[in-house]
Amino acid sequence: MTFTNPAIVGAGVIGEAIIASLLRSGFSADSITILEKRLERVDELRGKYGVDTGTIEGSDVILLATKPHDLEKTLEVISKSIKASSLLVSLLAGVRSGKIESLIPASVRVVRVMPNTPLLISKGMSVVAGGSRVSESDIAWVRELMSKSGRVLVMQEKDMDAVTATSGSGPAYFFAFVEAMISAATRLGLDESSAKTLVSQTLVGAAAMLDQSGKEARELRENVTSPNGTTAAALDVFNAKKLDEIVYEAMKAARDRSIELSN
Repeated sequence: MTFTNPAIVGAGVIGEAIIASLLRSGFSADSITILEKRLERVDELRGKYGVDTGTIEGSDVILLATKPHDLEKTLEVISKSIKASSLLVSLLAGVRSGKIESLIPASVRVVRVMPNTPLLISKGMSVVAGGSRVSESDIAWVRELMSKSGRVLVMQEKDMDAVTATSGSGPAYFFAFVEAMISAATRLGLDESSAKTLVSQTLVGAAAMLDQSGKEARELRENVTSPNGTTAAALDVFNAKKLDEIVYEAMKAARDRSIELSN
């Protein structure tokens, strides 16, 4: 499947990341149309990327990146302009493809994507799931597009709530842990600037080891942990506080909220 004139509806953080992905995929800036209600944002993106503005009439692929609560209002406005042969790619968290299919022409195919914000720096994690009308070539095209900004998995839509709780919301868990470590370091006597550098580089380095070493997280953790040493003392506290259970309960809460939003 070949698409030539994509349109992005909603040009926030994820919408901008999709613009960059399309450009990296070989689309020319003037072939990309954006629809965004904030005029200052439109001017910003036109100046930054050279993309066009207008309508979605004639677009053969539409990438929907609005806020989830704006879905019905947005589709009410644009549905009559969607070509019967178009592919609609939804990047909305907590919105099932079946709901979108019920609001658009019956022939329009829907692919759902759950990205995360590291998409902005080409380090994203995206999961792709097809709706009831898609073809394998539709899935392949979306997978290839999202691979321009990070890693991609194709999964079943029934898994998307758990995906949202894992990779979709996951960066926020990481940032919260960074905040907690920086706070702890300053309470232990370090100045904030040094604490930020130590924590950030430590976690960046650890993430790179996990990504590049080919070793499992358990092995890497064990390699740092000497019996009765400083690391073991810290991990003993995590174990006593039931870190595994805390993380599970947090992710379960995110999964359950995703289910609530999708109903």
